[in-house]
Amino acid sequence: MRGFQFSNFLPDDKPIGGFDDLLKLFMQLLNYTAGDAGEALNWMTQLDKQHHLTTNEYGMGDFINDLKEKGYIKEDPRDGSTSITSKTEQTIRKSALEEIFGQLKKAGKGNHNSNKSGIGEEKNADRREYSFGDSLDQIDMTASIQNAQVNHGIGNFTLTERDLEVEEKDYKTLTSTVLMIDISHSMILYGEDRITPAKKVAMALAELIKTRYPKDTLDIVVFGNDAWTITVKDLPYLQVGPYHTNTLAGLELATDLLRRRKTHNKQIFMITDGKPTCLKENGRYYKNSIGLDRKVISKTLNMAGQCKRLKIPITTFMIAKDPYLQQFVRDFTEVNGGRAFYSSLTGLGEYIFEDYIKNRRKTVR
Repeated sequence: MRGFQFSNFLPDDKPIGGFDDLLKLFMQLLNYTAGDAGEALNWMTQLDKQHHLTTNEYGMGDFINDLKEKGYIKEDPRDGSTSITSKTEQTIRKSALEEIFGQLKKAGKGNHNSNKSGIGEEKNADRREYSFGDSLDQIDMTASIQNAQVNHGIGNFTLTERDLEVEEKDYKTLTSTVLMIDISHSMILYGEDRITPAKKVAMALAELIKTRYPKDTLDIVVFGNDAWTITVKDLPYLQVGPYHTNTLAGLELATDLLRRRKTHNKQIFMITDGKPTCLKENGRYYKNSIGLDRKVISKTLNMAGQCKRLKIPITTFMIAKDPYLQQFVRDFTEVNGGRAFYSSLTGLGEYIFEDYIKNRRKTVR
């Protein structure tokens, strides 16, 4: 047996070159520049000087021209500023989905099949006699008339309850999700960028629902001193503000959105790195960023309990490792009856993906 042979590692120093390779880098940089095309291109130029990303045959100027011609960026004729297009916004979402959920098994659009049959959308091969309580749209009239002719003869047509034949349908779940993203200032403090992975996950989840489960709904709520909704198109441009963390406002808005949804299955995903530090009362902010303020925590936990009574589970994705912060998340999760994941930034997407798909399979009404 020859065994293993070892040799010196020779790194690949070949330049990236080519439009497709540079486009992937450009899309990644847009996540860090909050959709600022000019800043992303400036970063690429600096990287090209240091690491020779381009070749003598294809330079940065060629790449920028191709971006314009292919519809990825546009130039404002008034001041010459560069911005991304809707095509680029969609490409960023697709790139995030491929990066985070690359192992996703392909499934039919909008399908959340369960192992139960009954009133549903898609017919299956099972047939049975009619029983009290079956809906009229389950009755196969053609088969029922044929049964009547066989059972009672053609000359004197009679249709009885025993002639009715019911076709079973596969039950499918529909889910409404609100994704809450913490945009307080702590999401960029302590030398760690937490907002970029968070919004990348949001873009991937939005693209996942849009392409695989288009009958599901996704609302996105961001919360700092206040809470407000944003659209999927806003995600590439999302930035952290000089905000405290008003988790209560985010939960109130998320709950209000879910109340309006007609689906049986509702849930909240919350990405945060810290404790609630802010409330708004009578138009004024009550803030305490030093510690776990009893007043703030109490009202936040009460809201978590209200969500439980409304049958809205909250899954918290905690991206901070401080023991006292994790203890708050444990208390919050216990009150709500939801779930908590203490995730690193690199594993955040996989956690959310697995939990989202698992919920689709088990929450059948």
